[in-house]
Amino acid sequence: MRRIGVLMGWPESDPEARSERAAFIQELQKLGWTDGRNLRTDTRWASPADPESMHRFAKELVALQPDLILSQSTPATAALLQETRTIPVIFGIVADPIGSGFVASFPRPGGNATGFAVTEPTQAGKWVELLKEIAPQITRVAALFNPAMATFAEFWLKPFKAATASFAAEAILAPVHATSELESVIAELAREPNTGLFVIPDAFTITYRVEVTSLAARYRLPAVYAFRFFTEVGGLLSYGEDLTDNFRRAATYADRILKGEKPSELPVQAPVKFQLVLNLKTAKALGLDVPPTLLARADEVIE
Repeated sequence: MRRIGVLMGWPESDPEARSERAAFIQELQKLGWTDGRNLRTDTRWASPADPESMHRFAKELVALQPDLILSQSTPATAALLQETRTIPVIFGIVADPIGSGFVASFPRPGGNATGFAVTEPTQAGKWVELLKEIAPQITRVAALFNPAMATFAEFWLKPFKAATASFAAEAILAPVHATSELESVIAELAREPNTGLFVIPDAFTITYRVEVTSLAARYRLPAVYAFRFFTEVGGLLSYGEDLTDNFRRAATYADRILKGEKPSELPVQAPVKFQLVLNLKTAKALGLDVPPTLLARADEVIE
């Protein structure tokens, strides 16, 4: 019987988080590892609403001395690596593993952690470009993020500012520290005409995606997001990786580590599968005409 710990950085009530964990477990079964037969998994669900839970659960999982631990987010990975530098850690979602100090390099991670990066910094420029394409009237773009969760924010903010300047638009930083601040921050941004929103994907903005997309719609702010599940709940436009696929791929790394390979020798993998998703209903509500060229490039259109 082998043992795997799982530290999720989003609450158990989040359907995307449950889907990611399920994809990991299902892929492990295909590789011959069955929960209750030759494998035991211990899962903890942390929440951005309670940042301390991340550290508490990391400590609990490390105390169990599992063969390896799967982490879901940057804060979850950071919490685990504060507790152990010996138990292998596989991260499923991390923005900047080198800048966060988790690995030495992509080809040779070098420590006890490896896994899957969700994006590259140039993607921030792509998000701004798509936002300008669907809402060309925009002259200001605000980056919405939670500083406590988006410790990697600078990874995207530098290319975001450069891309915004290249479109002769103003870059605004819109940090939000709690759900109680969301409406006031978005309402303040909306007071200036021709403002668009770039939502940095962190554990906070993802967990509260229904609130973020609803407020963007209410205050008539065209917004671009990183993942499909934002457009599913009313976001205008998303471009990014299929996160569930990362967790299927993470199972192959878990299998290799359980069979004796070291995380230091398993390269960090970059994104391989991107999706462009448009929500036409939201575009219509905002009075936006979606260019035919953008429609043609979309992988999915929500009507």
